[in-house]
Amino acid sequence: MQRLLAPDLEWWFHGPPCHRHHLVPLLTGSSSKPLVPDLVVGFGSVTIAEGFDESNLVWWVHAWTTTDEGIITEVREYVNTSVTVTKLGLHVNNDDVVSATCQSVWQSKLCDESVPGLILAI
Repeated sequence: MQRLLAPDLEWWFHGPPCHRHHLVPLLTGSSSKPLVPDLVVGFGSVTIAEGFDESNLVWWVHAWTTTDEGIITEVREYVNTSVTVTKLGLHVNNDDVVSATCQSVWQSKLCDESVPGLILAI
């Protein structure tokens, strides 16, 4: 697994501090219990997995970015946080007027309305 991680891997976490590095043991090989996602979706170089950890009673969403060679360069870990993925775009018309668009392409399904939400732009 470590061969798939970039040496300068960017790691970002959002959630309760007691659950920080929920994914680290799996990526480093120090955990024998795998995290089994309920859902996995991909958007170009970004892959998102969502699941529920019954032993710790937490919802989790993991998003990672890979190179064309399959090397993971960025990991985002969300615990007990609702995540919405949006696609941002800029459009220029003939009069050189720039307009921005923000299209929601995915939203976490397992958490309830009581957890805080974040938007992940791709």
